[in-house]
Amino acid sequence: MEEMISVVVITYNQEKTIARTLDSILMQKCHLPIEIVIGEDCSQDHTRHICQTYATRYPNVIRLFCNQHNKGIVDNYFDCLLQCRGRYIADCAGDDFWIDPEKLEKELRVMEENKNVTMVITNWQYYDEQSRNTTPSRQQHLAPITPGRKLLKAIITQQYMSVFHLCTSLYRADVFRKAYEEDINLFRHKTYVSEDMQIAFTMAEHGDIAYLPDVTLNYSCEGVSNITDDIKLFDFVYKTTLQIRHMAYKANIDIQDFMAGRIFVLGMHAFRSHQQELFQKTKAYKYEWQVPETRKNTILFFVMQHEWLWCLGLMLRKCVVNMKRLYH
Repeated sequence: MEEMISVVVITYNQEKTIARTLDSILMQKCHLPIEIVIGEDCSQDHTRHICQTYATRYPNVIRLFCNQHNKGIVDNYFDCLLQCRGRYIADCAGDDFWIDPEKLEKELRVMEENKNVTMVITNWQYYDEQSRNTTPSRQQHLAPITPGRKLLKAIITQQYMSVFHLCTSLYRADVFRKAYEEDINLFRHKTYVSEDMQIAFTMAEHGDIAYLPDVTLNYSCEGVSNITDDIKLFDFVYKTTLQIRHMAYKANIDIQDFMAGRIFVLGMHAFRSHQQELFQKTKAYKYEWQVPETRKNTILFFVMQHEWLWCLGLMLRKCVVNMKRLYH
């Protein structure tokens, strides 16, 4: 590893925003050199051409990896991480952008002054592409430095408030590589759909997490987390739950209360989509994961076990939704 910062940018079909992202990284003022590792995931628009233009313009800074087929976010991200040469790694998605030119410098100073800190995160804000307005994040404000193990459950469950945003982070490459070699499945399991949770979990498991209250990132809220189709959301929730269980088992964390809530979320996606198959899957997961009974889950399962009650429930829900729209 070299004494530098590697900034990972994975991008797919982001021709309108990728130049902005790269410019926000290139404007960084830092006492260590920076390399930008771009994973261009076989875009169907002009994203690749824009990345190639930047790579030609900044040959000593940008290393562009053009995928021959679409890998998806997870494989694209971890393939790029393994290409990083820097002692420190940062991340900025191809539709987000940094707004503080000293973002990396501030984080690096914390790292260099605190050898036990494995990851530094900052505050951030939402960015509306249409209006260009910003709104504050729901970032959990932490102490300047927190022992990572105290944050493990909060990081993997995200029950109350977001603990981290990976695109604000700076973390140690050697910690990632060691964890990757010890448990490749945590990062590469084909069922898993998240790439950021494993990184934050790994850093918290092996050291302290530092927090800076400075707002350094504009987050353009798009992607999987904004899916509204209940069938797709059911699949997404199921797959992220498998990841969470993996990490909870690894760190010996009790998440039974969380799992009961997760079953309710899956059940509600099954209910709203009116899919008997998804209801049967939810019951099977509850048994497989040994989730304790809760009143909410008992009532929900009872409703879905009777088709006439299920239909009545959907009608009542539709009426409530329409009334809310009327009053708003």
